[in-house]
Amino acid sequence: MKNLLMGLLALSCALPLAAAAAPLDDAVTELQHDWEVIRYQTPAAEREKRYEALAAKAHHASESFPGRSEPLVWEGIVVSSLAGEKGGLGALSLVKQARTIYEQAISIDAKALDGSAYNSLGVLYYKVPGWPLGFGDKAKARELLQKALAINPQGIDPNYFFGEFLVETDHADEAMTYLERALQAPPRPGRQIADTGRREEVRALLAKLKAH
Repeated sequence: MKNLLMGLLALSCALPLAAAAAPLDDAVTELQHDWEVIRYQTPAAEREKRYEALAAKAHHASESFPGRSEPLVWEGIVVSSLAGEKGGLGALSLVKQARTIYEQAISIDAKALDGSAYNSLGVLYYKVPGWPLGFGDKAKARELLQKALAINPQGIDPNYFFGEFLVETDHADEAMTYLERALQAPPRPGRQIADTGRREEVRALLAKLKAH
């Protein structure tokens, strides 16, 4: 369960935004920025309440733009992050909710936000416990993470999370390639907070691997 919570807190997704109407772009950019501030710049004691408020905001955005995948991706990320803060059985109900949201996003446009729904859903499948507690499935996780990589092969997030997946499934040597690639990923416009935080996580995991 500890690994589940830590993994959920790290969920993110890749941008730039897909071309869309300005109101949609603005709404998604706002959700993205709010999530980054909570994830990387907000004291731990304040995060749960902040994520709860952001989850409501993200759901409103999803309802405001029916038939669009982008706000659903971010709603899933926020709900997953809230699960990480809550912990316990409440976390499992929230990750099931997030799974449904990601699946809906994929059914609309799997390639939206550079395939981020595949990436985030794949993370859930390797972080969540397996049956009977949850729906965790390492084979399903690999399939989804590889789909995300196929869409965004140079992205920081798909390379980081596939690298982490390989570490957690005892393929540390193979993981190094993806983690190094994550460090070399091009910066994402408007994502300085997330890029900085993710690179710190990549470096920490690389250091851990090299220490063994």
